[in-house]
Amino acid sequence: MSKSKLYFRPEIKAMAGYAPGEQPKMKNIMKLNTNENPYPPSPKVRKAYSQLDISDFRLYPDPFAGEVRKTISRVFGYDEKNIVVGNGSDDILSMAVRCFADKKRRVACLEPTYSLYKSLAQIKGSEIIPIHLGKDFSIPRNLAAKASGANLFLLARPNSPTGNSLSLADMRKLCRDFKGIVLIDEAYADFADDNCLDFVREFENVVVSRTLSKSYSLAGMRMGFAIAHEHIIEGMMKVKDSYNVNRVTQHLAAAAISDQSYLKTTVKKTVRTREFLAEQLLKLSFRVLPSQGNFLFVSPPDADGESYFKALRKENIIIRYFPGPETGKYARISIGTDKEIKKLLSVTEKLYSK
Repeated sequence: MSKSKLYFRPEIKAMAGYAPGEQPKMKNIMKLNTNENPYPPSPKVRKAYSQLDISDFRLYPDPFAGEVRKTISRVFGYDEKNIVVGNGSDDILSMAVRCFADKKRRVACLEPTYSLYKSLAQIKGSEIIPIHLGKDFSIPRNLAAKASGANLFLLARPNSPTGNSLSLADMRKLCRDFKGIVLIDEAYADFADDNCLDFVREFENVVVSRTLSKSYSLAGMRMGFAIAHEHIIEGMMKVKDSYNVNRVTQHLAAAAISDQSYLKTTVKKTVRTREFLAEQLLKLSFRVLPSQGNFLFVSPPDADGESYFKALRKENIIIRYFPGPETGKYARISIGTDKEIKKLLSVTEKLYSK
């Protein structure tokens, strides 16, 4: 054993670590695996980029991201003291775990869900309370009872990779009954029928996080934010990295968030394409879970998600496969452009038509 391994904390030696989705370098790949937006960022982002002064890059960025927080405040109707920004919403999740989890404070999350939750909890040495979905991937309604004893609940709504959501009524019950912090990860909320942003006004224990990686087409810039009670934000500000969002991202993020009209246009196109893909896959005898995100979780006729994943890969189409007794029957398809989805369907039809 290398001597250097002796210095790691036991939790770090034991954990596998988070495995991000593949980012292929080849140009001829159709990439439908990590839920990026197939459409370019808002024209306002392009204009803001053209206005950047490279000489400013020698200076540190605003540590409190004032320009972005003012824009979020104006667009979403919350005071700046209720807002913190991060280097992607992953940074927000990390802040929350640093604040509310340790060896004595447990973390609850669904299973399956965004696997980073588990990695962040393991880094802190926090015990994880997994709440397993039903056989049809339904979300239990009595989440507060199942998460009893946890101090932090990390809940993706819509959930990934399944795409489903707990009702607003059941979410309110969770936030009211859970004796800890509920972080509602709304990475895909813009593609959904509703969201929980107003819960921050109702419950002091709720944090709602958002990302600019999906609906705003800025995955490569790494920008996320959270809205919560001011006392929670004060605590998260204490543990964030000093200059956690670079000045380019701050400037472009403010431009993107300000253009809600463009956001709604691209989201509408993505949702329309999502429903078209679901309809066509059902005709090919796929099982398609109803989705509120910019992706579909689907099972081919032979219930072999890995074979479907590998067959598409041979055609230079990459989707996401999640090994497991139940998830292994499925694969997740990110919603691309109409042209991309028609190509996917053409290949899929050849694979499964009789």
